Amino acid sequence: MHTLFVDDPEVGILIDQETSRLQNTINLIAAENHAPGSILTTQGSVFSMKAAEGYPNARFHAGCAHTDALERLAVNRCRELFGADHANVQPHSGVAANLSVYFAMLDIGDRVLSMKLSHGGHLSHGATASITSRCFNFSHYGVSPKTERIDYDAVASMAQERQPRMIVAGASSYPRLIDYARLAEIAAGIDAYFMVDMAHIAGLVAAKAIPSPVPHADFVTFTTYKTLMGGRGGVVLCKHPHAARIDRSVFPGCQGTPAMNMVAAKAVCFQRAGKPAFREIQRQTISNARCLAKELAAHGYRIVSDGTDNHIVLIDLCTKGLTGENAENQLEAAGLIVNRNPIPNDRQGPHNASGLRLGTPAITARGMKEAEVKQIATWIDTVLNNQGQQRVLEKVAHEIATLCNRFPVFRTDSCSS
Repeated sequence: MHTLFVDDPEVGILIDQETSRLQNTINLIAAENHAPGSILTTQGSVFSMKAAEGYPNARFHAGCAHTDALERLAVNRCRELFGADHANVQPHSGVAANLSVYFAMLDIGDRVLSMKLSHGGHLSHGATASITSRCFNFSHYGVSPKTERIDYDAVASMAQERQPRMIVAGASSYPRLIDYARLAEIAAGIDAYFMVDMAHIAGLVAAKAIPSPVPHADFVTFTTYKTLMGGRGGVVLCKHPHAARIDRSVFPGCQGTPAMNMVAAKAVCFQRAGKPAFREIQRQTISNARCLAKELAAHGYRIVSDGTDNHIVLIDLCTKGLTGENAENQLEAAGLIVNRNPIPNDRQGPHNASGLRLGTPAITARGMKEAEVKQIATWIDTVLNNQGQQRVLEKVAHEIATLCNRFPVFRTDSCSS
């Protein structure tokens, strides 16, 4: 940091300010986490300077002996962690990983069946705002109006009717387990590929806290910065027969030089994810989410799908007469960082939304457990029931800062043993 303050003090100040914000607020964004110092150090390492187009032993630049060893290490750790035939660790993001699968296995205009964005899916699963919808012909399944869970009979019916070449599972705001075996059976019945995007739940899967899609899917994509507690970046897992096509689709098909510092961070991430301490964090993440859902329900909030099986709690604010945008702003003012989110069959637009998506990875990474979660639920309710009352917001913010001091973001790495 010393040289940064010499070269660019403005950026140095912003980094210090962001570090302070992280320490003094409670992060409940389901797509974020607190990476340990080992990950941050690796991301800033000398590997950030290395150009290494291609793959080990087949690069388009010299000086790649250590780079090759690093990528092999990341690939082997990843395959072992998830029990996968093949892993490509070069994608720059989860969207890049998804694109590489689509363009490896599909032709432009091919049909794809995936989960509807407004019911919990992801932009890169064929949402109209995504380039994926311009390249492929997506149809979307959703959740049952009664249970707010995936209606697998409806998926089977749509698959028979549409005859897609690929079925995509996975979500960004679906709080329940997905029946991968059933979806794989549906895909096999129409001779379609089956892809799972497990970006949100990869850490839970790695820890064996929830079932893995790897045995059932032709392709599994994920990111490393959510529940996996790593740095930014994406990964593709696949069965042996598809390995060469996936590798060609990643490079040179979808991207050029890999970010080798991020590949290095992925290697560290996979090593940490095999440790008992990491597995305990993931189990506690689920326990904390279930506790949060139960406590908010006790405060009168409707929990979408009536609970959670993972790290996500999706709440419906309609019964409280609130919008997601307003709730998000009020909670941030008190030091509770969340994000607005549509709920199934939402009548609000996506910018307002009728729900909040809450997640427990970041608070669990700091060491918080059920006692702290109960207090957080009380603060959420207090803030949302006292909007615009500055004294209340200031009191809650002070209490939150006190709790945050007990659970520092940057502490001794508990997953190193």
